Amino acid sequence: MGQIVIQQSAPGFELRHFEDAGRNDLALYSNPVEARAISTYSDAGEFRPLKTAPTLRHGWRLQLPDLESLRTALDFFYPAMLGSLLSHERNELLPVDLRETLGRQSGMYAVTKKITDPQADALIETVCNSAHGCLKTILWQIAPDRPVTSLPAEKFNPAVSQIPAALPVLPMLCAEACNLLVAAAREVVKKVPVAE
Repeated sequence: MGQIVIQQSAPGFELRHFEDAGRNDLALYSNPVEARAISTYSDAGEFRPLKTAPTLRHGWRLQLPDLESLRTALDFFYPAMLGSLLSHERNELLPVDLRETLGRQSGMYAVTKKITDPQADALIETVCNSAHGCLKTILWQIAPDRPVTSLPAEKFNPAVSQIPAALPVLPMLCAEACNLLVAAAREVVKKVPVAE
């Protein structure tokens, strides 16, 4: 899930950064709540405002005794992602297109309604791409008749891992544009010169 490899280990599970798979020099943790501290800052010590960004720090392994503690830890690493996946599997997770999300904005974010489709596509490519933006699989479109065209098809397929690893994946699903994308849309629209 995300940048985490989950392995069964007697009696429970072990989690670590997928790029640390072969390392034996990792700091050991055993409380699922410690996932919160592990996931708060990047390797460079920078705060991670988006937990699904591909900036999870390295150098740790988390030993957990049972499925309940695994669920708790994953919720700290990637809040709400297990619940979203379960809802998706039950066909209860309803994607909300970008136009609908922006249509609900008010106050200083009401201006986001003016973003054009090409501007939205370019912005989504920057904010949502898996390489440096977000590891979620996108389920929404720009509008019901307008898909996002600036990202590869794999970004919209829950069966495809968003990290460069050939591992089975528990996808993290994006059913609606996040507040970071909405805030970035505001900046894009504000930069456009106003016609007089």
